[in-house]
Amino acid sequence: MASWQEIEKDSPAFAAKVKARFEAGTNKTIATLRRDGSPRISGTELGFDAGEITFGSMSGSMKLLDVRRDPRIAIHSPTLEPPPDHPERWPGDAKLAGTAVEMPVPADSPFPDSGYFRVDVREVSLTYVGDPADHLVIESWDTEHGYRRRTRK
Repeated sequence: MASWQEIEKDSPAFAAKVKARFEAGTNKTIATLRRDGSPRISGTELGFDAGEITFGSMSGSMKLLDVRRDPRIAIHSPTLEPPPDHPERWPGDAKLAGTAVEMPVPADSPFPDSGYFRVDVREVSLTYVGDPADHLVIESWDTEHGYRRRTRK
């Protein structure tokens, strides 16, 4: 597992693009695991704070119960539609997966009974349309291989 700071150090241009996709809107989608092992998706907000990826969860929420029981998560960036006439101008979407590690709720939080987490990152990906718009570009980083860039027609 890695901190966001480690990914930024290892591949700064890739990390900047991923961060920009996540910051393109407020609402992200997080996948957690229910008690029976089936997936649950929920909305969440995400922060890039002091070299860490962080998120919170309201007290008593199913998402909070899921993450405290099984900390494996995946998070998807806000979805932006590609421009119909210029798909190569689509900034793409970003995903990350890892483990949620509970931290103390920040002192300035209006929700002292909520959950607050940093993400130990296992993998990150960024997918977008290439130029010319006849292929996809998949950039990724994971703990085994580091940064990679692939294309798919």
